[in-house]
Amino acid sequence: MATDLRNFWQKLQSGVEIAVAGNNPETLLGVRDAFLRYFHDGHDKIVPVSVVAQAVEPPPIGLPVSDEETLGLAKSYVREMEERLGELYHFYLAAEGGIQALEVDGSLRYFIRNWAVVRTPLGEAWGSSGSVQLPDRLIAGLDSAQIPFAIPGTRRGGGMIRGLTGGLETRRKAVSTSTLHAISSLFYGVLESRPIR
Repeated sequence: MATDLRNFWQKLQSGVEIAVAGNNPETLLGVRDAFLRYFHDGHDKIVPVSVVAQAVEPPPIGLPVSDEETLGLAKSYVREMEERLGELYHFYLAAEGGIQALEVDGSLRYFIRNWAVVRTPLGEAWGSSGSVQLPDRLIAGLDSAQIPFAIPGTRRGGGMIRGLTGGLETRRKAVSTSTLHAISSLFYGVLESRPIR
């Protein structure tokens, strides 16, 4: 493992290459932002970061309706890219949005968030963004099968988080946060960030 990590880190010295599922510009920029922040700000390593869009099977219509479904979809994209591309990239990453229902005070509340799954030769890690509650008035009268289709925002229009926050939060930020959490978890105890000043 120590040799693998040393070889992996040496490869990263010339640049970080990430294969990302899909071609949404906000997703690609969010992934790039997270890697730049992690390596440049967290480790004072100035390395180029290259994010390459990879064609994947289009996601099903509507949003996944649990964290498990969202992570399962993202993991399937990562596995498919890794099988198809082998060791061509340092990282394989998929970021997907989904809905999670939680029972609070006897009633269901629905939340949306973004999940990122990242794989390297060193392992796999997951991270999520913050959650935004779906307003009750938006989903009143809908059953659980209809809720995934009632979310404001479209993939082209900035996504569900932008739609729910009036543009104050974006898909790019959500993807960046979930990606940063995933790579921080992946490298925790292996590559330590600089101490907080």
